[in-house]
Amino acid sequence: MAARPPGATHFDVFGLPRAYDVDVAALERQYRELSLKLHPDRFAQAEARERRLSLEQTTALNEATKTLKDPTRRAFYLLKLLGVDLEREDAGAQKDMPLEFLEEVMELREALDEAMEAKNLDRAQKMAADVETRRKAALQEAVDTLRTLEKGPPAESSVKKASHALGRVRYFTRFLEQVETFEEEMLS
Repeated sequence: MAARPPGATHFDVFGLPRAYDVDVAALERQYRELSLKLHPDRFAQAEARERRLSLEQTTALNEATKTLKDPTRRAFYLLKLLGVDLEREDAGAQKDMPLEFLEEVMELREALDEAMEAKNLDRAQKMAADVETRRKAALQEAVDTLRTLEKGPPAESSVKKASHALGRVRYFTRFLEQVETFEEEMLS
């Protein structure tokens, strides 16, 4: 069993080109084939090094599959490969977001806090519907920009555009999670 080469991407695990569009059905088929080959049970009687390598490769395979199957995770991962990791809390993504957007997010959060204090679930759900529409639009903008970046050398302005769009997706997702938690509290 060969170790995963240093610097290998999730796309490399499956021998796929680094692109947003992925054939998920083919990915799942290949995942099943690879997971059967790499499964730690197949190496139960092997040396400790081989067992550890099998476990590491299975873990990497599972993470690659989880990331590449999910369109949002895949977009964030492609941006990370372009040098912008929005998943890190210290990534500086917040300071790089346009000020007007950050102000808008603060206003949205304050309005949600008010709705939650008033126990106004209907208002929170209406806000969530609007934010979900905006989250989808931001994700589409990011995807379109990432597809453009696939066609040539990465332009800094396009990377920044994708970063800002996915930054919005991240903020909107957190907002929606907060509304979902509020809904659960109100309906239980």
